[in-house]
Amino acid sequence: MKIEGKAAIIDKPVEEVYQFLNNFNHYQQLMPEQITNWQSDEKGCSFTIQGMANIQLAFGNNEPFNKIELIPVGKAPFTFSLHANLTDMGSTTKVAVFLDADLNPMLAMMAKRPMENLVNVMAENLKTAMG
Repeated sequence: MKIEGKAAIIDKPVEEVYQFLNNFNHYQQLMPEQITNWQSDEKGCSFTIQGMANIQLAFGNNEPFNKIELIPVGKAPFTFSLHANLTDMGSTTKVAVFLDADLNPMLAMMAKRPMENLVNVMAENLKTAMG
C-alpha cells in the first residue's frame, strides 16, 4: 500500500532541505503529536506511536538532493519505508512525502487514515520548521 501526502513547497534551495532531512535530530519537529518517547542522533531515531508500537528508523538509500528514505531497524509491526522526494525548483523545493507499507487488507483498512495523517503532517511541519 502506497500513501502519498500533499506536496509542500519549501522556500529554501534543495541542498538546504536535503541537509535538514539528512539528520534525524530534525525529525522530532516533523512528527504528529501521537509520537512520544523520541530519541535521535544524526543517523537514526526511535519513538513510540501512542497505543501502537515502538519504532526505530535509519536512513535507507538516500540520493543527495533528490530523495531521503527512512526504513525500520529491528522489530517493526510491519514492513514499510518512508520517503521524501525533493524537486529542485530554483530558490524553492517541492517535497512529496510518501509511505510504502506491506500490510494485509484488514490492517491496511485500519492503518490508512493514520498513515495519511503522518505523511501530510510531516510535509506541513517541514514547511513550518524550515520557514
